Amino acid sequence: MNHVTAVLDVPERLACRVLGQNRSTQRKRRRTADDEAALTQAVIALAKQYGRYGYRRITALLHAEGWACNHKRVERIWRAEGLKVPPRQPKRGRLWLNDGSCMRLRPERPNHVWAYDFVEDRTRDGRKLRMLNVVDEFTRECLAIRVARKLNSLDVCSSCAGSPGTSARTMDQSSWPPR
Repeated sequence: MNHVTAVLDVPERLACRVLGQNRSTQRKRRRTADDEAALTQAVIALAKQYGRYGYRRITALLHAEGWACNHKRVERIWRAEGLKVPPRQPKRGRLWLNDGSCMRLRPERPNHVWAYDFVEDRTRDGRKLRMLNVVDEFTRECLAIRVARKLNSLDVCSSCAGSPGTSARTMDQSSWPPR
């Protein structure tokens, strides 16, 4: 603002009106605390040490270290420094072991690993339509598509229990229950 008023030789009121700013924003100077730089360094150090912690947990750690600061100040520093918490890695598990570890089964040949998924849509009159898709993960071939208004666990089991190469036509609602 000072630059505009000096170069164009216009009063502050006119410059503020043209630029769309309140005059009160030009009066008050921002005060920074004496310990701002040290607090910023402490926030950055804790963020590096605890990578999965957000600004709220970092605030709690700062309080434990003896800093007198609130969460809003830490959040402002957090945003100014461009700190972010990395997103969690998704858990990809098909076979869970008792010790809590996850062993993902990789497809090695056709018909080795199948995956199923539900897709839901609505008809024009608002009624629900569900589709069960069974896919071979090695060939990416769709083995079965079962469409019904309601699909229960027996439908899923019968679709997955079909022999390899069974088409979706032979696995429709009329084939269940077996006679």
